[in-house]
Amino acid sequence: MARTRVRIPSLLALSAALCLTAACGNTPSPQDAKSEDGPRPKAGKPVVVVTTTWEGAFAKAAGAEDVKVIVPQSVHHAPDYDPKPSDLAAVAKADFVLYAPFEPYAAKIKEAAGSKAKLVEVNLDNDPEKAAAEVSRLGGLFGTEEAATRWKAGFDTEYTKLNKEVQAGWPGGRSPSVVTQVFTAWSAKLAGATPVGTYGPEAVTPAQLAELAAKKPELVLDNAHMSTGTVLPDSGAKQVKIVNYPGEDLDLLAVYRNAAAELKKAMGAS
Repeated sequence: MARTRVRIPSLLALSAALCLTAACGNTPSPQDAKSEDGPRPKAGKPVVVVTTTWEGAFAKAAGAEDVKVIVPQSVHHAPDYDPKPSDLAAVAKADFVLYAPFEPYAAKIKEAAGSKAKLVEVNLDNDPEKAAAEVSRLGGLFGTEEAATRWKAGFDTEYTKLNKEVQAGWPGGRSPSVVTQVFTAWSAKLAGATPVGTYGPEAVTPAQLAELAAKKPELVLDNAHMSTGTVLPDSGAKQVKIVNYPGEDLDLLAVYRNAAAELKKAMGAS
């Protein structure tokens, strides 16, 4: 009998240990797994699948290391891409799937996500305050808050430097008058300029053309990914191509550096 009393606690202890190892009773339901609410446990590195390099750059800035991009960087207009079966298969293996609501294939991405994948709608905007807020939010979801905080500190320093450099190139020492495409307004802020008008994403109508030309802008900040050609051909305004999507290295800061270089070049030529 004494031997039996010794073994029973031992078996109970072993059973408890196995239960903890297998996370008994804590298996998330498919609905919980898809929810964006609540941070991801910090153990392990999340597998993140993103639709484009833009979402990918946000994910990398937030601290994600295992990031797979569906739309190739070579595709000039990402929303036109039609995901392949292999792309959708990768989605099913992800811990997180990042997409933007304006992407036509968003519905396919949602459908392909496995029960464990958390679908995260990303606010794609390179406005510095909005970008920093989105990176912080993703860091909370991934459980990589420290990495996101470090990135933001470096971003703030770099952005301030670029902003000062661009403003130092103002023609005549004054802020240039600019017109921007709706998705490139952030670059006007980088230049320290307040847009006198915006256009897009649709093609500019004759009435809009007349209205924008009357503003006499010095610069037109066009969206390189949605360009409809020269916006104000007879106005004398210098048109600047602004790139929103990062490259294959998923470096979000490179987008701001590129915009600053293009702005300085345009202002030096104006």
